[in-house]
Amino acid sequence: MLNEAYAYPKPSSFSRALRLDIKGVTILLISGTASVDENGKTVHAGDFRAQTWRTYRNITGLLEAEGATWKDVVRTTCYLRDIERDYEAFNEIRTQFFAEQGLDPLPASTGIQAILCRPDLLVEIEAMAIFESDRGSSDDGNGERSAA
Repeated sequence: MLNEAYAYPKPSSFSRALRLDIKGVTILLISGTASVDENGKTVHAGDFRAQTWRTYRNITGLLEAEGATWKDVVRTTCYLRDIERDYEAFNEIRTQFFAEQGLDPLPASTGIQAILCRPDLLVEIEAMAIFESDRGSSDDGNGERSAA
């Protein structure tokens, strides 16, 4: 699941996430993630609520690919195209999603209005997770951990 975005049909040079294993601790840096499918195409154009839910599902998949969960997320940065119009809906969805995940404490978070990389994207979220390395490692069969 952690792939290079240049593998998309329309290449872009960034990692969807980067995994750092340092002295038994894993730091997972998840790049800005939006409502896109496995080919990088926008899903739910024009529907802020659906895009927000899809964004959270996409981040969940990235976390799971590395053995992490939302309980390991310590920080999010949330970019909204129109924060005045959409923040109330965003906060409602985020509150519901975090409650469903059983998060306590909640991750630190910043909300920012931004012009996103495509006009049809309405929300993008970055996340940082920290957890013990032995819990989330992927073995390639040769005793090597996968690098994200």
